[in-house]
Amino acid sequence: MNDLTRSDFLNDPEEAGTNDSGNPTFDSVLNARLSRRSVLLGTFGVAATTFFGAGVGSAMAGPARSLKLNFNAVAKNIADMVTVPVGYTATVLYRLGDPINASTPEYRNDGTDSAESFAFRAGDHHDGMHYFGLRGRDDSDGSSSNRGLLVMNHEAITPSYLHPTGQTISGSGSSAMRTVPNEVIKEFHAHGVSVIEVRKNRSTYEYRGDSAYNRRITTLTDIVLSGPAARSPMMITAYSKDGSRTRGTVNNCANGYTPWGTYLACEENWAGYFRRLSTDDANRTAKELASFRRYGVSGNGRELWATATASSSDDTIFSRWNAMKLGSSSNGSDDFRNVANTYGWNVEIDPFNPKATPKKRTAMGRFAHEGAWLGPVVPGRPLVWYMGCDSRNEYIYKYVSDVGWDPRDADRGMAAGDKYLDHGTLYVARFNADGSGNWIPLLFGHGGITPANPAYAFGDQADVLINARLAADAAGATKMDRPEWGAVNPVNGEVYMTLTNSNSASRTLASTDAANPRFYNDPKGPGGTAQRGNPNGHIIRWAEQGGNVAATSFKWDVFLFGARAGMDRNINVSNLTSANDFSRPDGLWFARSGLLWIQTDDGAYTDVTNCMMLAAVPGRVGDGGAKTIVNTDGATTKSVTTYVGAEPGESKLRRFLVGPKECEITGIAETPDGRALFVNIQHPGEDTRPNYTDPSSYGSHWPDGGGSRPRSATIVITKNDGGTIGAEGNAGGGRDRGDKDERGDGKKHMQHIRMNPWG
Repeated sequence: MNDLTRSDFLNDPEEAGTNDSGNPTFDSVLNARLSRRSVLLGTFGVAATTFFGAGVGSAMAGPARSLKLNFNAVAKNIADMVTVPVGYTATVLYRLGDPINASTPEYRNDGTDSAESFAFRAGDHHDGMHYFGLRGRDDSDGSSSNRGLLVMNHEAITPSYLHPTGQTISGSGSSAMRTVPNEVIKEFHAHGVSVIEVRKNRSTYEYRGDSAYNRRITTLTDIVLSGPAARSPMMITAYSKDGSRTRGTVNNCANGYTPWGTYLACEENWAGYFRRLSTDDANRTAKELASFRRYGVSGNGRELWATATASSSDDTIFSRWNAMKLGSSSNGSDDFRNVANTYGWNVEIDPFNPKATPKKRTAMGRFAHEGAWLGPVVPGRPLVWYMGCDSRNEYIYKYVSDVGWDPRDADRGMAAGDKYLDHGTLYVARFNADGSGNWIPLLFGHGGITPANPAYAFGDQADVLINARLAADAAGATKMDRPEWGAVNPVNGEVYMTLTNSNSASRTLASTDAANPRFYNDPKGPGGTAQRGNPNGHIIRWAEQGGNVAATSFKWDVFLFGARAGMDRNINVSNLTSANDFSRPDGLWFARSGLLWIQTDDGAYTDVTNCMMLAAVPGRVGDGGAKTIVNTDGATTKSVTTYVGAEPGESKLRRFLVGPKECEITGIAETPDGRALFVNIQHPGEDTRPNYTDPSSYGSHWPDGGGSRPRSATIVITKNDGGTIGAEGNAGGGRDRGDKDERGDGKKHMQHIRMNPWG
């Protein structure tokens, strides 16, 4: 999610934290041109051939294959452009407002495009995404790399640039109201998910604006509630009186995918969209109030959607964002008092079949889902997805299916989701001081997850899943420094997760522990503004016991610590240099080669550099050793022993990309041949309030340049010689044809690219 200084986000419950627990046909087209089994090659690449092997032992055996970074480090900068290494080219592919059908006009980018047209335009705040290969006559090399479906989330909006002069609001505080309903409808459409077809055109890629596959899933899309919490009394609303459906998905951040070729859009900061004033407290039960507090459902709603008045007969498109008890029914069937319970889930979408209604998979739990990352896929073994809850002091989870993977299900689409995603066990992680860890099942009646729990009286398993945060509190999970993206190494199955940052209120000196071991000050800017706690974040990783995804124990260490180069070694624990120092890791993704990509969403280091993307050779858990870190707040010191990965050095960690002003680098996908990399540039210019009569006041003009308004966009990166991206050598044993220069000094060997609409 965005980590800049917009007041909406500073007030967001996910940013502030709420954990006060005591825990340390398309059918015809599809059948004619591809099968889902062939799609898997486009989806997984080498990871598929590794994970679909005969067993865990063969899949995980042996050290990582040799990888060699094939670019020189890009220097830190604060330019309003995308900077990539020399020898690489970045081209804009898909921008906010771009039309996805032939009848929608080009985007004006002045705020005047109609609300209705946004049902057929790219949404805002491009985020997590995945590439699904399509096979056809133009698939010359058989890898599905020349043509595919790119599916991406649109997490949120920058309203300053979406409307002519920003949002029209009357009043203030709890009396603030949206007075132009069409602005709100535009915002409804600007959230959600895009499915677009992309094709290779000579040396780069373009999206097909007239493809029959193109579509949007938004806050207005009908969605099925599926799994153990579906039809619970806690899911009943005026939209679905039996609790079986909801309308829309919102704040989709990172993502996931499945072995049967579907996409998971993950709902992250959903809680802040709902209106629930303190006057509602007297009408709610103690359990409801405990749940609202734990998830942060309070206030007027970050975009004030519930305050708009319908200009049509369907007033519920606005009132469904009001979580207050307004009706007289005993079960909530005449209002939206329960609506917040229908958000905070992973949403399964079939990219190939628009007739398939998306489903929210409730067995995977409800929290601030950053994403869901598929673990090793082995026939006969359970499937696993790893997940982070994106807020300070929140937890890391995994979901394990009840049944083992049957490769025949690769062709079954959403029906396979019913089998694997509706029946399984949700676990939460405890990180122990000795470098071991445990997965604790979140099951009704297990441990403190009972009706007798003093913090929250659980009623059944549906209640446990709807209130997974409270269940994790009861289970004694480890509070982490804001878990965000995860990634699974295709070479050995080890799992990495970014812990983006914490502050002095959430990570005090006294609360430092082995898995979250730093408390320090990173002064920012000319005045040296204090940033205490863990403002730069770190990346933790773990290996399941015996390589078994269903194991309930693991071993862990910290792969990398974010820090400014030159800081004290108790802060710059990974010994980062000017070629690879970074702050606030967020996006994380493994390439088919085994190369690890790291993206940042930073507000702590922006006095020196815009957000960035780095490439890392990952190593493995235990390749370093124990280390004692001495923390201080200036008056008191505390030493913490932790477990640290081997120092990467510039040969194994380099900065690959720096984005334009005030952006977040997030979302990444790759073609199966490893020769095209898709990356999202989110909310450039968002941190500046513009003067609309003076375009020079805009915080950014990327990607269109001149005096244009900034736009979130997807770029595609290729190597000029046609080689693989980022590294030579890969898990498949191939070699890259690219640059073998290993200097990595980042001083003379980079190029700045100011993006044009089509490169």
